[in-house]
Amino acid sequence: MKRHERGIWQRRYWEHTIINDADYAAHMDYIHYNPVKHGWAVTVKDWPYSSFHRLVKMDIYPLNWAGLDLPLLEVGKLDN
Repeated sequence: MKRHERGIWQRRYWEHTIINDADYAAHMDYIHYNPVKHGWAVTVKDWPYSSFHRLVKMDIYPLNWAGLDLPLLEVGKLDN
């Protein structure tokens, strides 16, 4: 109220019309990767609230998309 903001829209919100399949795919990738980007999940598949899981079941995304199914390496433990 102090900033005269109302409703659900956040500051810096802008509307975008999806223009083609590639644009749609890019936005879906962005949405699915956000929990990892912000540190809420280690991999995309770890975020339980995502439409990603439904799209994996539909064979649109592989389960290990944007991540490796490998244990995380500890700093200083890399073999050269």
